[in-house]
Amino acid sequence: MSALLGGRMLATSPNALLRDDRHTPIERVTDQLETPSLDDRAYRVIRLPNQLEVLLVHDADTDKASAAMDVNVGNFSDPEDMPGMSHAVEHLLFMGTKKARTQYPVENEYSQYLSAHSGHSNAYTASTSTNYYFEVAAKAPEDADPSEKNQSPLHGALDRFAQFFIEPLFLASTLDRELRAVDSENKKNLQNDQWRLHQLDKTLSNPEHPYCHFSTGNLETLKLQPEKRGIDVRQEFIKHHEKYYSANRMKLVVLGRESLDTLEEWVADLFAGIKDKDLPQNRWDGVQPYGKDELLTQCFAKPVMDSRLLDLSFPFPDEERLFESQPSRYISHLIGHEGPGSIMAYIKAKGWATGLSAGGYDICPGSLGMFNCQIRLTEDGLKHYREVVKVFFQYISLLRETPPQEWIFEEQKGLAEVDFKFKQKSPASKFTSKISAVMQKPLPREWLLSGHSKLRKFDPTAIEKGLSYIRPDNLRMSLASQQFPGDWDQREKWYGTEYKYQKIPPDFVDQIKRADSSSAKERLQDLHLPHKNQFIPKNLDVEKKDIKEPAIAPVLIRNDDLVRAWFKKDDSFWVPKANLFINCKNPLPNATAANALKARIYTDMVRDALEEYAYDAELAGLEYNVSSFSMGLDIQLSGYNDKLSVLLEKVLITMRDLVIKPDRFAIIKERLHRGLNNWGFQQPYGQVGDYTRWLVSEKGFINDQLLEELPHLTAEDVQTFYPQLLQQMHIETFTHGNLYKEDALRLSNLIESTLKPRALPQVQWPVRRSLIFPPGGNFLYNKTLKDPANVNHCIEYLLYIGARSDRTLRAQVLLLDQMTHEPAFDQLRTKEQLGYVVFSGSRPTATTMGFRFIIQSERPPAYLEGRIEAFLTAYATTLSQMTETEFEGHKRSVITKRLEKLKNLDQESSRHWSHIDGEYFDFELVHHDAAHIKALTKADMVSFYNHYISSASLARSKLSIHMHAQATSAPVEGAISEALSKRLIAAGVEPQPAAFQSRLESAGPAGVLEALKTHVMEDLKIAAEKATSVIEEGMKMLHVGSSDEPDATLGTAGKLYVIENVREYKSRLAASPGPLPVKDLSEFEELDSKL
Repeated sequence: MSALLGGRMLATSPNALLRDDRHTPIERVTDQLETPSLDDRAYRVIRLPNQLEVLLVHDADTDKASAAMDVNVGNFSDPEDMPGMSHAVEHLLFMGTKKARTQYPVENEYSQYLSAHSGHSNAYTASTSTNYYFEVAAKAPEDADPSEKNQSPLHGALDRFAQFFIEPLFLASTLDRELRAVDSENKKNLQNDQWRLHQLDKTLSNPEHPYCHFSTGNLETLKLQPEKRGIDVRQEFIKHHEKYYSANRMKLVVLGRESLDTLEEWVADLFAGIKDKDLPQNRWDGVQPYGKDELLTQCFAKPVMDSRLLDLSFPFPDEERLFESQPSRYISHLIGHEGPGSIMAYIKAKGWATGLSAGGYDICPGSLGMFNCQIRLTEDGLKHYREVVKVFFQYISLLRETPPQEWIFEEQKGLAEVDFKFKQKSPASKFTSKISAVMQKPLPREWLLSGHSKLRKFDPTAIEKGLSYIRPDNLRMSLASQQFPGDWDQREKWYGTEYKYQKIPPDFVDQIKRADSSSAKERLQDLHLPHKNQFIPKNLDVEKKDIKEPAIAPVLIRNDDLVRAWFKKDDSFWVPKANLFINCKNPLPNATAANALKARIYTDMVRDALEEYAYDAELAGLEYNVSSFSMGLDIQLSGYNDKLSVLLEKVLITMRDLVIKPDRFAIIKERLHRGLNNWGFQQPYGQVGDYTRWLVSEKGFINDQLLEELPHLTAEDVQTFYPQLLQQMHIETFTHGNLYKEDALRLSNLIESTLKPRALPQVQWPVRRSLIFPPGGNFLYNKTLKDPANVNHCIEYLLYIGARSDRTLRAQVLLLDQMTHEPAFDQLRTKEQLGYVVFSGSRPTATTMGFRFIIQSERPPAYLEGRIEAFLTAYATTLSQMTETEFEGHKRSVITKRLEKLKNLDQESSRHWSHIDGEYFDFELVHHDAAHIKALTKADMVSFYNHYISSASLARSKLSIHMHAQATSAPVEGAISEALSKRLIAAGVEPQPAAFQSRLESAGPAGVLEALKTHVMEDLKIAAEKATSVIEEGMKMLHVGSSDEPDATLGTAGKLYVIENVREYKSRLAASPGPLPVKDLSEFEELDSKL
């Protein structure tokens, strides 16, 4: 309830009252939020005089502070003639404010400020809201607790952040490049099936409802077309902001170490200037996303990747105000179930499907929502897709015939309560961003944290109403496949997806109606409701002890020829959960590509065999995974510890006794083949890292090698191979959480007694090694992308630094990452607009480390490499001129990041396991990092930079991976052509842009330079002396040079070595030593006799 008394705020301290210049009360809405049992934060919801609603969060122990603002306007509010408007405003909002012009004059001052204080920011645009958030160091300078005189960086960040909502300028000087950033973001997604199929569904929806909008926007919709119509686009963005951005439509969350009163004072002061335009909530009443014309339809779409996805969608009651009962969760629990009696169990047994998911979601206030069931089909399932649909409707008839079962709801309710009770903290900005969006919902403010997590009321009427919407005449069906039906006759406007759209044929409608109305006698007898879940945890006890300091490292509780068992009792988070990691070391998987595939298929088939059994465990918060990797097999279990040993035993028995059935093998093999083939159609920046790993590792296989080998494998090969994997190994385990040492020993004994392997002698354990690049190395690997329609090139530019175990070098790489991260992003992405994906940072391998850049762009890789080199050359000056104050600030920032507290049990488990699995056992690494960073001087960093980073250094060693697109973007071709024309005119030569364009189109992805030479010599017929000059100018334009010629020697003294034969390249390089423990393992031992 609001805490207003006599026109004054009911305050707990005198400094929390009013803004002095306004004398208007701040309304305290509530400070009694329902929280998880372990939540030690304090909360307060307030409403400012301008109607801005704010959740304040005091967390005395947090390392990171954060704020997020959610604004109730998104792409549903875009004008019809400028799709993408809201998304563009999201980008442009940060391009200058009135206050920034005087107080913060540097254009990217906001991001510089955050970066200098261990922070970052981001934003996203959804259908009905736009969400902005940042994260920053929570402690004041010198690692002190915040005080009135020594404020934390949060205050400065809030001051800058607030101005974006008070007086944004939408600077004209930044307009073009930000719109190009939007365009680049759109192009990044053009070949992404998730985006393509979602937009196709929207395009085919009711044109009177904004769900049909193209949400991202591009350069055409946001600039070129409007300008042709005489529209001042900048003014349109300003009008959009003026029309929709109002304080009463905004929800702010602020999290920091400061007291609630201090946070309240700051927010009241800094955000009071946001105008309240008294706008109503955005609603779309009276019109639905799907009308009669859009129902009983089927859409066949051709995806980019080889996939087979059947999608059944139904308009469904909006659950905006049904947060207590959430009927769609009951329905989706049953339709999406994978245990015995389920839709999935039946169609999997028939060999028709490999996966199924179901769920309901809201579209927007005032409109119906959507219930959706997606089924991943096999080849045979594609042929029988109609049968699959009929099975679905037979199951719906079962649900409609059976009254909603309260025991099922109570199971869900109980699990939801347990999950919320033991919910752990998440990163600060993830929390603030999520909760600010939740605040737009009509939840009681006391339930902001729990409202959608918990189930409170069994409402059979609402469940039955929801089920009544899942019926044949309310169906929209889509089927995505590259093979079927083949006669796609239309192309979607924004993404170019080929499709065929029609009404569902009457004969098929009759069949699904019969299935929907089937009686118990007519229905498949294999379909039935699930049984009670035996994995629901019963014992949730946690013995919490007073701990002065949590232990930094686990202890070694068993260390013999067969098993090395690590253990750490949870001493930080006190949840009834545990994580178990198991490595079964064996050199076989990395011996050949065929072996790697056999191990992969084996573990895939183990998971396939466990699917029905393990589904209940997953529902009850206990998950597992079995996978293969270069060093052997990996088993992981995670969740409530009560039934963990039960699941482990079943997993191990399945691994030991697996029978490779030919029909399941064929399905798994075909799915793996598609996965390997589809890998080459993902975003280029998602591929380039695998090539880098392959080229810096002594051993390993790349995707193409696996694809070549896969057709030759048989079920018998896998059946014969996997016992060899299990018969001899070395087992390494790590148990962490709400278990005791004796429990951990029992788990290691269970592994040994079930699998019964022989010990693999230590001398035979596989050793990870990376390649050592020689001083002066300059290596280039070219790869043409498989997807002919993707216009994006990509580069990974890697500078080799040295051994991962060298603490000083490691500290220098981490500090370099901190210092260059924001300037590199600002220069290469914001200013130069090279592409939406621009990343720089440290690049560890198994035993070495480097410093890398990744850029995905419409510009060719050679050009991108030139721009990276230009940035590094310019940054040498920035570093040399950096003040000691700035330098020390960077050190503090990276130390803060390294020493940031872990948020939950999973984070701590993963960190310890990475040290065990990596075989350095360097559990104190972050503390060593901080100490070595603290000792660094500016002179140290200048010396490091000049030796390892500067292109002028003879000792620097570099590997570049150039991923070349087959398609070329017209705007980029045009830019190259235009630049060449200017140079030709300056040289007194008449340009021939059409001829040059023709050369570009036929040159191929890596042939821009060749196209230039051919055009100059053959089309323009320029004299040899002048031609050389023009070509050299063109090389500068493309940022390549004559020195970039292949050299037969091994990339020394800066000469380029183009990697044509990978085996030969690797043979010429030395391999690093393998990882070695930083201290003798006996120092970690705490051994007892085996149980």
